[in-house]
Amino acid sequence: MFAWEHAAQEALEAQMFDHVGAADFPCVGAKAAMAKGTLEVLACTAINSAWDDLRIHDRLLHFAAEYRQEPALYRSFAVIFEGPDDLSEAAFEQALWARVQSLSDKDVWRGQGYDARVSPDPQNPHFSLSFGGEAFFIVGLHPHASRPARRFVRPTMVFNLHDQFERLRAEGRYEGMREKIMVRDEALAGSRNPMLTRHGEASEARQYSGRLVDGDWECPFNYGGA
Repeated sequence: MFAWEHAAQEALEAQMFDHVGAADFPCVGAKAAMAKGTLEVLACTAINSAWDDLRIHDRLLHFAAEYRQEPALYRSFAVIFEGPDDLSEAAFEQALWARVQSLSDKDVWRGQGYDARVSPDPQNPHFSLSFGGEAFFIVGLHPHASRPARRFVRPTMVFNLHDQFERLRAEGRYEGMREKIMVRDEALAGSRNPMLTRHGEASEARQYSGRLVDGDWECPFNYGGA
């Protein structure tokens, strides 16, 4: 595991905790993770650069392994980049998927199998990303997001474990939690997010960047493994 720590680690971590802790922040899952001390933060340099990709992938492998050893609910891994902070929604989306592609390619290179519970095809309604054999859903945040819930002072990729959503669904808690988040998001934005769909209804790839996309949108991700 890379021992090097970014000089802005403490500052960016504090910014994220303040953001999630704000009264109007809608995601109650992130609030629960922070309260439990299981919202992990990794500070990096630039979302439009591959400079930190090995560090990010290494932490994803450890995050996945730790979850398998202790599958506690409400764990999230936030990768916060110092910049650039002037990206448009389209530019942020492009940078996010470039990082996703690079991280996935490293997963293949390091011999990690794809989580068999999900599909690697971004057109498939059962699509999720996979790192270290665990499926992940990404929430992108950045300063110029059109949805208030997706705005944050730094470009950020939050990795959430797909298995957590399945466990909540099995326990009958998923729909209630989802509705609570949507109500809070509506109170913040004045409308419900039209991009939100349940896993299995439409590909979640459309939701990652937070940008409103139409039916002609094509995901730029291609899984390089078998």
